[in-house]
Parts: sequence; C-alpha cells; structure tokens
Amino acid sequence: MKVIKIKKQMILKLVSIIGFLIILCKLQSSFAMQHYYNVDFTTGIVTASSLNVRSGPGTNYKVIATVNKNEYIRVFAGVGNWYIVQVEGDYIGAVSKKYVKGIYPNSNNSIDSNNSSGSGDTTSSSMNADEKEIFNLINKQRTNNGLTALKVDEEVQRVARIKAQDMVSNSYFSHTSPIYGSPFDMLKSFKISYKTAGENIAGNSNNNSAVEAWMNSSGHRANILNSSFNYTGIGVVTSTRYGKIYVQMFIGK
Repeated sequence: MKVIKIKKQMILKLVSIIGFLIILCKLQSSFAMQHYYNVDFTTGIVTASSLNVRSGPGTNYKVIATVNKNEYIRVFAGVGNWYIVQVEGDYIGAVSKKYVKGIYPNSNNSIDSNNSSGSGDTTSSSMNADEKEIFNLINKQRTNNGLTALKVDEEVQRVARIKAQDMVSNSYFSHTSPIYGSPFDMLKSFKISYKTAGENIAGNSNNNSAVEAWMNSSGHRANILNSSFNYTGIGVVTSTRYGKIYVQMFIGK
C-alpha cells in the first residue's frame, strides 16, 4: 500500500509540473515580442490579385481586411517576413512582404509626424533642400503678383515626390504616368480631396532655371498664379537625363 501511495504522489507531482510548464509556455507565447525594423519606404503597392490584411504578423492571425492588386498601402515597419500597414478604412494590420512593392523611398524624405495631418504649413521638414528652394521661389512669384503664399499639404507633398520618382524610375516625361494615370487619378488614388487641382513638371539642372521656365510658359504660369490653389506639394528627384526632375502639384480646398 505504501508503494502505491508513493507512486500516486509522484504522478500527482508530475501532473502539476507538466501543468505548470504548459501554462508557462502559453504565457511566453502570449508575451513574446517580435523584433520590428524600419523600412526604406512609406508607401507600397500590392502585387497580388488579392492580399489578406491580418491582425498580426503570421497566418495564424485572423484576417481583418483585404486589398487588391495595384492598391496603395501605407507601410510603417517590418517584422520578419511581414509589413505592418494601414489600408483603406483605416485598418492597421500585417501583410506578407512578398506581395508588396515599395514605391516611395524614405531616405532624406521622412514625413514629420507633427505635420502628417495635412493641415498645411508654410515650411515642411519633409522637404529636401531642393524642394524647399522651389517652394520659396514659387511663393515669391505669387506674393509679387499680389497672391497669398501656398501652404504645404503633407499628403500632396508625398504624392508629388512619388510622381517625380516614378518619372525617373520609368524613364518618361509626361503628366500621365503609366502606373498612376493622370495627376487627378493619382490624387484620387491616394485619397486626397480637393476642389481644384493642377500639376507642373520640369526637367532641369538648376532650381532657379526650372521656375523661370515655368513662369515663361503660359500654362505653367497660370498654375503658379492661380488664386484658387492654396496648397501644394513639390517633388525633386535626381535624374541622369535632366539633372533633376521637378513635380509640383497644386490643390484648392
């Protein structure tokens, strides 16, 4: 009887230990935090015909939304083989990085989180040196002609630089992008609302010369001196063909 009692105690102790280990494993899996890393772009385009957005970085997490091919998503960070993203409907989740192509380089162009609302400022830390100079030169032309200075809309600024980079990457010079369509299509794709809109583009090696060329062209000048425009975004990207590619987008709210 004594031997049987000892075996029972050992079995009970073993069961207790196993139970504790199971609970510990669950706690560890619940509280484990994967390593997040920065990515070198903030906007991605979906390459899969349909892509699931999950509540976490793995197929074991539930699907909270889906996005379709050629839709744009905002990318915040990477974790393993997944991106943490924001999609239409303001869903925040994770998607497989295998099906997302980065299209908006981040280097020297990070968006200032304090200005990301698009409320518009007379200066913007998201602009590089060339873009700030163009912005100031354009506003000088406006104020010299009795118009109010334009403000920066951060979302329009982001789209203008994407367009400039698109022109360089895909070797074309046109208001109509083979990927994004017209400037109006592009603004619509990026969920930017406006009453009026316009776009100026240029290929030049000098900022002053680019603005002078615009001012000497009736169509470009009309955009710069259009009183219905009150916000802008400017993209300037290095080009081996022209020196620099310039894109200025205008909107009126």
